[in-house]
Amino acid sequence: MAFRDIRVVGDPVLRTPCDEITVIDDRVRMLVADLLETVDYEGRAGLAANQIGVSMRAFSWNIDGDLGYVLNPRLVATSEDLQDGDEGCLSVPNLWYPTSRAQFARVEGTDLDGAPVVVEGEGLMARCLQHECDHLDGRLFISRLTGDVRRQAMKDVRTTF
Repeated sequence: MAFRDIRVVGDPVLRTPCDEITVIDDRVRMLVADLLETVDYEGRAGLAANQIGVSMRAFSWNIDGDLGYVLNPRLVATSEDLQDGDEGCLSVPNLWYPTSRAQFARVEGTDLDGAPVVVEGEGLMARCLQHECDHLDGRLFISRLTGDVRRQAMKDVRTTF
């Protein structure tokens, strides 16, 4: 296990869709261990593999003391009810913007034994699931922003990074 450095906006790995995990081997086990160790810090809610430079479909979460991971996650359900709130990202450090997300989300994937996994939740967990699946699809949360908020975010990114 190792605490891994976080890739920041501008790194092409963050804009590239991640590859499916087809074989669960020692490399994947090490990836999961690194994801869990790296997300297990105050103020961190989720971490996608590409944020630590690995283009594989896996992410970890750390929500309200619940630490976990999922391999090959797919967002399979979201509610029509929305939540609004500020969202941030380890790959866009210290910048937070109002971002609308579904109030409820469900992700399906597998664990390290290849067994099916369903992760679902409301509020912060739903936001995390949607945010991390976006990462694995090569999308940063700032690309969801619109209007004046998007213009301000792009200006902030240009001047900060």
